[in-house]
Amino acid sequence: MALSLEEFVHSLDLRTLPRVLEIQSGIYFEGSVYEMFGNECCLSTGEVIKITGLKIKKIIAEICEHIEGSESPQPFELPMNFPGLFKIVADKTPYLTMDEIIRTIHIGSSRLGHPCFYHQKDMKLENLFIKQGEKIMLNSVEEINGEIMVNCGIVRNHQNHSFTLPLSQEGEFYECEDERIYTLKEIVEWKIPKNRTRTVKLTDFSNKWDLPNPFPEGFYGALILKPVYEIQGVMKFQKNIVRILPSLDVEVKDITDSYDANWFLQLLSTQDLSEMTSKEFPIVAEVIEAPQGSQLLASILQPGKTIVIHQKYQASRILASEIRSHFPKRHFLIPTSYKGKFKRRPREFPTAYDLEIAKSEKEPLHVVATKAFHPRHEELSSVSVGDQFLVHHSQTTEVLSEGVKKVVNVLACEKILKKSYEAALLPLYMEGGFVEVIHDKKQYQISELCAQFHLPFNVKVSVRDLFIEEDILAATPGLRLEEAITDSYLLISDFANPTECWEIPVSRSNMTVQLVNNLSQDTGSSLVKTLIEEITEEQYYMMRRYESSFLHPPPRPPKHPSVEEAKPPLLSIAEERTVGLPKSPKSLHVDISKKLHSHQDGLDSKVPVGCQNALADLEKERSKSGATAVAEMFKNEKH
Repeated sequence: MALSLEEFVHSLDLRTLPRVLEIQSGIYFEGSVYEMFGNECCLSTGEVIKITGLKIKKIIAEICEHIEGSESPQPFELPMNFPGLFKIVADKTPYLTMDEIIRTIHIGSSRLGHPCFYHQKDMKLENLFIKQGEKIMLNSVEEINGEIMVNCGIVRNHQNHSFTLPLSQEGEFYECEDERIYTLKEIVEWKIPKNRTRTVKLTDFSNKWDLPNPFPEGFYGALILKPVYEIQGVMKFQKNIVRILPSLDVEVKDITDSYDANWFLQLLSTQDLSEMTSKEFPIVAEVIEAPQGSQLLASILQPGKTIVIHQKYQASRILASEIRSHFPKRHFLIPTSYKGKFKRRPREFPTAYDLEIAKSEKEPLHVVATKAFHPRHEELSSVSVGDQFLVHHSQTTEVLSEGVKKVVNVLACEKILKKSYEAALLPLYMEGGFVEVIHDKKQYQISELCAQFHLPFNVKVSVRDLFIEEDILAATPGLRLEEAITDSYLLISDFANPTECWEIPVSRSNMTVQLVNNLSQDTGSSLVKTLIEEITEEQYYMMRRYESSFLHPPPRPPKHPSVEEAKPPLLSIAEERTVGLPKSPKSLHVDISKKLHSHQDGLDSKVPVGCQNALADLEKERSKSGATAVAEMFKNEKH
């Protein structure tokens, strides 16, 4: 039966792709050539096309609420790279079967691919009783004994209980409320059900975007996102991928079951390759579409080039950011095989809680205060600018508050005096400012840094990697090693030189290849080369922010009524805690004895000589932006 292209897309089950369509009729003359996004294809009656994918081309946004003093807003296109953050509003329309959920919701191995639902009534399964409203997480879909089943899980008393549901499972399944924050790209890829709209709330907007904000000033409300799809396919005997809007006025007929798909070239995306089983590698493929905007292996990943894809696997990278005061900062993924060497650079800590996170058993954390703090309880220690501390451990202590004893989380430290040490208790909620004092002159490999110290960690390249042609890290003023991540990679090589292999990231390489054949012969031992990958601000933020959801600073106490100054809120890890901190500080090495607990004769009780030199460097950096107030305070302390 012939359907309009739009009707076909509406009824399409993405799990059944690819599909072969025959053009039945349309407004185009037979044999006419229609140009679609730079690709020409023939849409004559009787022509066939293999549909390989359905992607969201653009998003139309519509503001839900009336904004006082303005006209009713019209729908507008929201750029796919819009740097806003959104919270998803749960869909109030129920799904009536598990099959309906699977056909419309993206479920996958990604951390975003595990949607949660609840059932309107109690559900009695063979070995489990699920209560009304209990959160059910959908983890994956697989075939079990010839039947497609959905692997699910519920959490009770911090224990996970797994079970399966058949696609035929009926009921009223509703989306659970989702407290996570998403980028527009994540919503587009994972959180817009097929044939449904998605209501979201704008929660934040980056002011680093060059284009004007499409929303009214001060708007942080609800809006409806309506996807506009495009069909991706390939014509018979053609290599180019064509992209067609579903609104194209043609009628089509699905002839998949009666047509030999071998007439079409077999095109695979990077994602398709990553979903192949390990036994299917190695394979020989021809590059059809090279990764756009990528400088990785430009000489190998060219259209028409024949490559060998040896295997897929997980590899570790260190996520790092350039230390500089102004935007844009550069961000990198550094392989653990990087051969360059690093020297430590001082870290900056805006709160006592940051000191608690950064302390290590390898060595005492030695810091100098850059901001004064006066506690409200006499049991706690005050801090003056220039005070030095050795950080030990966290503990609890009792304080007297309005005649009532209360327990407070504190950081036990030693305050370094002129010739002695004094015990100090700093509340974890303390908003101060500290700069690390470095005594370590050693040069480290990146693997040594990750093994011996807690991330995040500040370093500077002291010896570049001599095994790569251009070490882009060597030119940076400093690097903040933020966290170790694991990502999916494909191991590829030039067909003419299969022994020299390179890793390419699956999620950041939008490459399309044509499968030529499987490579049965052994390629022998290979030399695996890795590259330092520079990533975009959006890619960095999407990686970095997940860690912040697992680290929660201790609650801040209520302000004392006499305190009038407005204190800045604790900065989230995703924001890198950089506001109000010095720009790229120079080395703060302090020339004191390696044995920190020895007496330090001849040092000023307020600011030791070594720290004065370090703070002079800090002042130079601050003066570039006019922020010299702290440095002046240090000068006054000196005198």
